[in-house]
Amino acid sequence: MIEGRIHLVRHAESVHNVDKDFSRRDPELTPLGCQQAETLGRTFPYSDKLGLVITSPLRRTIQTTLLAFTNVLDKSYYDEGSGKGIDRGAELLLDPDLQERSSLPCDTGSERRALEIVFPSLDFSTLQPGWLSKEGFYSADDSAVSRRAGKVRGQLRERIVALKDSERRDVVVVTHGVFMKYLSGDPEIDLPKAGWESYTIKEDEERGSVLVPV
Repeated sequence: MIEGRIHLVRHAESVHNVDKDFSRRDPELTPLGCQQAETLGRTFPYSDKLGLVITSPLRRTIQTTLLAFTNVLDKSYYDEGSGKGIDRGAELLLDPDLQERSSLPCDTGSERRALEIVFPSLDFSTLQPGWLSKEGFYSADDSAVSRRAGKVRGQLRERIVALKDSERRDVVVVTHGVFMKYLSGDPEIDLPKAGWESYTIKEDEERGSVLVPV
């Protein structure tokens, strides 16, 4: 078992969660969703242990991340003069491998340029051509999603190892309800909006890196 915890966070309430219009492309949070994310930030007990925050690059997950972890993330990720973020705060990484499983428009991200306009302080260089395709590696097929989740777990293990000598050894992962089932290895997990669950990570001879509930 490797020291350091991984906290899986489900995004807060999004517009499509309410109106059930799954044809809406990459919807944003509702006003209630914004409140849920802010509440998460006030109540999350491991903020002082976080060395890295990783999020799916869909609008609702990015918004959840920025609203929830203003007391954790470096201030460079926020508008200058906003008073948000902290000096020498945690790094924020956008990982397309954390996107939701389905190929519905609501679970398909926005073009990189559109995201750069909405979130000008973030680095979207991780969004390479093909991340929006919902084909091949990003297909909604069970085997493809399982492979993607396995890749993410392997990278999480490497990132936890990289933080082993830091005072802030924990990692937050902000993602989606269905993909979380594959990532956690628990098909029954069903966190509330802006809910979270903590894990450690270990190597398994048959399955590679696996998450173990704390």
